[in-house]
Formats: sequence, C-alpha cells, structure tokens
Amino acid sequence: MKQAVLNNLIQRADSGIKQLAVLIDPDSVNSEEQLLNTCNLCEQAGVDLLLVGGSLITNGFWDRCIDLLKAHSNIPVVLFPGNVMQTHKKADAILFLSMISGRNPELLIGKHVIAAPVLKKSNIEVIPTGYMIVDGGNITSVMYMSNTTPIPANKNSIAACTAMAGEMLGLKVMYMDAGSGAQNPISAAMIKEVKQSISGPLFVGGGIKNTEGAISACMAGADIVVVGNAIEKNPNLIISLVKSVHGLNKI
Repeated sequence: MKQAVLNNLIQRADSGIKQLAVLIDPDSVNSEEQLLNTCNLCEQAGVDLLLVGGSLITNGFWDRCIDLLKAHSNIPVVLFPGNVMQTHKKADAILFLSMISGRNPELLIGKHVIAAPVLKKSNIEVIPTGYMIVDGGNITSVMYMSNTTPIPANKNSIAACTAMAGEMLGLKVMYMDAGSGAQNPISAAMIKEVKQSISGPLFVGGGIKNTEGAISACMAGADIVVVGNAIEKNPNLIISLVKSVHGLNKI
C-alpha cells in the first residue's frame, strides 16, 4: 500500500519543517461557495494538508465536500474520521485513529475492524494514528461522542507515556487534540514532553485561535498544527497562520 503522505510527514518532521493543516468539518460548511473560498485561500497561502472530518455528518455534504476539494486544490486531502462511515475513495489518505487516551474498546480497535475491509479494498493510504484527547477546559463534541475521559491538562507525564506506548504498539503518528471549540489549547509543556518521548510526527490541534497559539505549539514540538474552528469564523486567518508557521522554517 502506498505511503506517500506518511513518508512526507516523516521526512518533514525529521527535517524540523513545521506544517499547517486546515480542518474542514462538512457539517460546518454553509455553502459550496464558502467551501471554495476556503479552498482557494488554502491554495494561495500554501497550506500543507486539508483534513476533513467531524464528530457528526448530518447535512449529506461529505462526498461533495471532498469532491470539490480534490477538484479545486492540489493540497493532499486527508480524512480525519469521526466514525467508520467517513471514508471516500478520492481522498489521498486517512488517519486511522486509535483513541489511546481513552478506555473505550470500540475506539481503540472495535470500529477499526468494521472499517478495515473497506479500506483494504480502497486506494486510500492508511496512516496508523495514536489519537489523544486532552482536556481543553470544556466538554467538546469529541469527548461527548467518544464517551471517554480526556487526559488532564496538567498531567504531562501521562500524555508522554501514552504516546510512547502508542508508538511502541506500531502507531506511526500521534495526534493530540483538545477538541473543536476547546476553551484552552494544549500547553506547550505537554507538547514538549510528548514530542521528546516519541520519534514520529506529532499533530496538535484544538483551541488554537491565532498565530501566537500556532507558533507556541510549533516551538514546543508540534510538527503539524491543526486549525479548524478559528478558520470557520475567519477564513482570512489562513494566510497569517501559514506565514507564521512556515516562517519558523527559515530560522
């Protein structure tokens, strides 16, 4: 199975290159015009990845959303699934999320068994991903829907050991998430300790509202910063976010 997206993530992380991913939730898209505007801004700014997913997909826009992104952008489209139904044959890759921060067996392996034969037959690159929910100060959709307790925001060692164990189990990348609309981002201290405990790429998202938050996460050790909710409110933020994150690569 092809591993182009994963290999690129690993190579860039090993080289210290910071990346920005924009998370698009089809349920939060009000029109095709809005999506295309966001897509064009991402293309112009040089966004590195487009993540697509959400805790619920209720508006029937999932397939059309991905079709439009693939038709109007050359940025890799990576699925960030909220459930096993969120697949699409045109996507470049899927983050095959195992929620290692929780103790819900369905999200550790159960749902994966259902999705595996579908993904096996598809052309989608599958990226084994350790998914870690961190307390962001309020109950987010992912916390509620997953029926799991997040890692406490001040328990850096728990987060580090969880990521370490996930990597030892063979997961290729780690994704730390405070959840969409989180009140607080994941602390720099926790990001740093997790990054020092693993060798693979690290995604960090949730509660990042501005360039300062993105830079802080990158400086602490995040390889890929993910922003979604803030861009839904202000799409033009994409330009300054990319400029700030990519600006760190010149240092």
